[in-house]
Amino acid sequence: MGIVTTSSEIVEGLTPLTTGFCFGEGPRWFEGLLWFSDMLGEAVHTVTLGGSMTTLPLPGHAPSGLGFRPDGSLLIVSTQARQLLRYDGDTVDPFADLSAVAPADLGDMVIDNRGRAYIGSQAFHGGVIVRVDPDTTVSVVAQDLDFPNGMVITADHKTLIVAESIGRRLTAFRIGDNGELFDRRVFADGLDGPPDGICLDAGGGVWTSMTLAHQFQRIEGGGGNGRVTHRIDIGDRAAIACTLGGPEDRTLFMLSSTDAYPKRLRGTRLSRIDAVIVDTPAAGLP
Repeated sequence: MGIVTTSSEIVEGLTPLTTGFCFGEGPRWFEGLLWFSDMLGEAVHTVTLGGSMTTLPLPGHAPSGLGFRPDGSLLIVSTQARQLLRYDGDTVDPFADLSAVAPADLGDMVIDNRGRAYIGSQAFHGGVIVRVDPDTTVSVVAQDLDFPNGMVITADHKTLIVAESIGRRLTAFRIGDNGELFDRRVFADGLDGPPDGICLDAGGGVWTSMTLAHQFQRIEGGGGNGRVTHRIDIGDRAAIACTLGGPEDRTLFMLSSTDAYPKRLRGTRLSRIDAVIVDTPAAGLP
């Protein structure tokens, strides 16, 4: 089983939004701003639709996954420290230590409607997903993943989808009432490249950053035979992460860089965010 690529639509009309940061990850749209991590720049940035950027410095941390809790506070994944940080609008404080259960550096994160954070530990083989509850209890809820990366939760709060970069697949789990993950299944396999950051639209399609394929793709799942419905080419750049947002939640924000491997970009400011209007809004809209 693999990806079906016939009849996919080429999306055009990209608009550059901002540049001048080192390696962008974990984009999230929240309260009229695009938030994203600058992993090697040790910072979290916000950018407006007009391209104006602000910076929250995080000295000593390499941030990646971001997520907002129901109370509006921001959780930030510190990759190498294997910690979760909390930003309340004024200060950044440690929230949870995952080092005892994470077999590798941390990566992306998604937060559910109850404030439970799901974070990937990015081992090339034997990666895990760790759940951090609002009371900071830490639990491993999925194992044996091939470099778990971007994650989304469906609008009905019943399914978590994770990108397995090394496995070149999207994998889905059902979410139990207690936050456990079970009934693992393949959402889409045999992808054109290693998937990185992902986001979900209201039609059930997953927008996926295909790093080495130099594309962002919209994929619909189905029994392992995923179907690419849309493609966005970005030339020779590496597709890193994406999210949906904007006034009608139909703006696809795409983070790209000149290299898929962050360590090669240390000290540079070559990453970029482009935006394009798509047909289907983000999941969760009425």
